[in-house]
Order: sequence, then C-alpha cells, then structure tokens
Amino acid sequence: MSTSGTTIAAIATAIVPAQGSVGIVRLSGTEAVAIARALFHAPGQQVWESHHILYGYVQHPKTYRVVDEVLLLLMLAPRSYTCEDVVEFHCHGGMMPVQQVLQLCLEQGARLAEPGEFTLRAFLNGRLDLTQVESINDLVGARSPQAAQTALAGLQGKLAHPIRHLRATCLDLLAEVEARIDFEEDLPPLNEAHIQTQLEQLLADVTHILATADRGALLRTGLKVAIVGRPNVGKSSLLNAWSRSDRAIVTELPGTTRDVVESQLVVGGIPIQVLDTAGIRDTNDRVEKIGVERSRLAAQNADLVLLTIDAQAGWTEADQAIHEQVRDRPLILVINKIDLVQPPSASPLPTPHSPLPTVPTAAALNQGIDALETAILETVQRGTLRAANLDIAINQRQAAALTRAKAALEQVQRTIADRLPLDFWTIDLRSAIQALGELLGEDVTESVLDRIFSRFCIGK
Repeated sequence: MSTSGTTIAAIATAIVPAQGSVGIVRLSGTEAVAIARALFHAPGQQVWESHHILYGYVQHPKTYRVVDEVLLLLMLAPRSYTCEDVVEFHCHGGMMPVQQVLQLCLEQGARLAEPGEFTLRAFLNGRLDLTQVESINDLVGARSPQAAQTALAGLQGKLAHPIRHLRATCLDLLAEVEARIDFEEDLPPLNEAHIQTQLEQLLADVTHILATADRGALLRTGLKVAIVGRPNVGKSSLLNAWSRSDRAIVTELPGTTRDVVESQLVVGGIPIQVLDTAGIRDTNDRVEKIGVERSRLAAQNADLVLLTIDAQAGWTEADQAIHEQVRDRPLILVINKIDLVQPPSASPLPTPHSPLPTVPTAAALNQGIDALETAILETVQRGTLRAANLDIAINQRQAAALTRAKAALEQVQRTIADRLPLDFWTIDLRSAIQALGELLGEDVTESVLDRIFSRFCIGK
C-alpha cells in the first residue's frame, strides 16, 4: 500500500442522499491546517487551537463562493488519530456539500486517501498495533452487540497485552539460552526444569487464545440458518414469528413461497441470517421447481438446518426424503403446529438411533421461539464456542500466526527431549518470537499490510 503524499483527504462518513444529518471530510498531514485556513472563514475572533471547534463557512479560495456552513475541528500532532495534524470539516449531510468540500481540499494539494490509510498512518506512527487496527475494522463492521464489544476489547489492548507477555517471555528464554552459549563458563548451569515449565505455560496460553478463533469467525460472519421442509408446514410462519415481522407470505395454500426469503437476527450475541426456503417437493411448475432447487442449495450451504414438520401429519415419507438430502448438515427438528394437535404431543423422530435436537413450536401463536433460540445456541456451543473467551476473538490471520508460534514452541520441547545442543533451542524460540511479533505488526511484510488495510473503507 502506497503512503506517498504529504496530506491525505477523504469523506469519513457514509453519504446517503436525504438520510444523513452530518457529513465529515477529514484531512491528515503536514499541510492539513494550511489547507483548512485557505478554505475556511471563521467569523469573529475565534482562536485556532488544537481540540477546539470553530464555526464558519467553506469558501472557494478564488471566487469566495460559499460552499457550505460547517464546523471545523482541529487536532494537532501528536494528539490525533494518525499522530499527524488532522482537520475535520463537519458539513451538512448529503452528497453535494461533502463532495464539494473534498474537491476543494484536493485542489489545494491534498491527495485522496486510499482505503484505511488514516488507520495505516496511525499504525506506522506507533499509535496502534496491528491487533488494534484489525479491531477497528471489526468494530466498524460489527453486526451484533457482542461482536462490537469484542472488537472494542481488542481496540483497548485485551488481545495485544497477552501477546506482548508471551513474546516477552520467549525473549527472556532466548536471552537465557544464548547467555549459556556465549558465557557458559561464567554462568551457573541452565535450569532445564524451569525452562520446561515456562514452555508448558506458554503453550497453554497460546492454546487458550487459539480456542477463540471459531468464536471470532462466528461474531464476524454470523451463522447461516436455513428453514426447510415440505410445503405448508409453517416455515414462513416460523420466520415471521422469529423475526417479529411479516417477512414471508403466509397462506393456507402449499407452495406459496417460491424463492428464498432472508431475515437478519441476533441470537445470544451471534448474527444470524435466517433463510425461509420454498417447500421441497416434486413439482411440474417451472417457477416452483426453481424455488425448490434454490431451497436445496440454501440448505447445503447453511451452517445449521431447521428441518420443519407438521405436528398433525407427523413424520411422513416426504419428510424422510428431505432429511436424507440434508442429514449431513447440523440439524434441529422443529415440530410446528403443535397447537392443532389434541393433546399436543411430539411427533416421532426419523431415526431413533440418531435422535435430533427437537423443538415443538406453534409459530402462528408465536410459541416456542425462545426454546428454538436456546436449541440453536446449544448446538453452536457443542461445536465452536465451547472454549471461547468472551473478551477475545482472534481472526484468521492471527490464528495462523499463533499456530506457527505454537508449533515452534512444541519443537523447542522436542529439541530439549532429544538432548540437542542449545543452538537448536534458539532457532525455534526465534521462530515463535517472530510469529508473535507478526500478530502485533512487528516485522510485518507490506503484502500483509496491503491485505489488512484493503478491507477498510476510504476515510477510516
């Protein structure tokens, strides 16, 4: 990623016509204040001081045409997001005011910022480490309160702190071993048992942090849940009751849903994309046949399938056929319309030898939704969230670096067990130190930075 150019500028807020009340144009660099002075007119005796807000107008520097009435915020180095001089024009919302102000900044010599370049400068100037950088991106893209809380914890250093501690311990071990290599005759013998104890603790800590990788993936990408079943078993009613809105058409006619209907929910802090699919059955209707094929595809791509049956009909051959198509996916059996069964009772399971988690519901009466959410969370916890730490949730890049660090530390243990010379110990200790350093952004390659910051929006 290029960082050439003295001063960068970008729109720092989402711009939607007639939707936003305020739009911000941000500048960072040595010429930020000079550009602001060229464009901004502050009436009265307002003082240009850091971390003060000025009121005035943005004017064209040659024609003096007023572009917008704005507030100007000054944040001088090093007390700013980038550790550089930062200026923000707080304009009226909408497309035209901010675009015109941005264009004037560019005409005064600023360069349009690349995606994530403000945060990149904060990283390069030492204000943020790489775990905090990635937490900022996670916070911007958070889809649930739990995801936002976890990202905020990362921004506050709750991931960086244990990683720094691990790396410092590895550095201490390396120094102790290298001292014995260089000054063996002047120092007491190496305490091998102490080294082994520290290695075991390091590996336990690394393993504990690695266990949060699956939780991190869930918080960032969410869970895709598909509601499948025969026509008219109440799939759309279930979606509507769950989402508390009429997202899907509900009638007494089978085959009403012809396509996949989506709804976004949050369950237990996890973003969930719920897919209401067309009833799966053999049909000669061309349109319905397309919907059925899309339903099968949605079920195969889902993280979890809610196989829904009609309590009145019980388990039918058609239900068994659908089960055969989705049995390789994580499943919960939803027995709907129990309010129509007298007395309400659960239908038999498809395979007594392999029982499915089962939830009775009466979607038309909004009954059973809480039990369904509990069953979903229990299913997830049995799989990926069992060992998760609530404050930390690492991403794929961080997990890869920690995996390398763990492998290096395990190799040190094998080296000690094989009674190899101390020089061999240092090789793998250095590898562990390098992997942990990459987590924080030390000795990180430009290609890694490019990959990380390309996911940022322009203006952040």
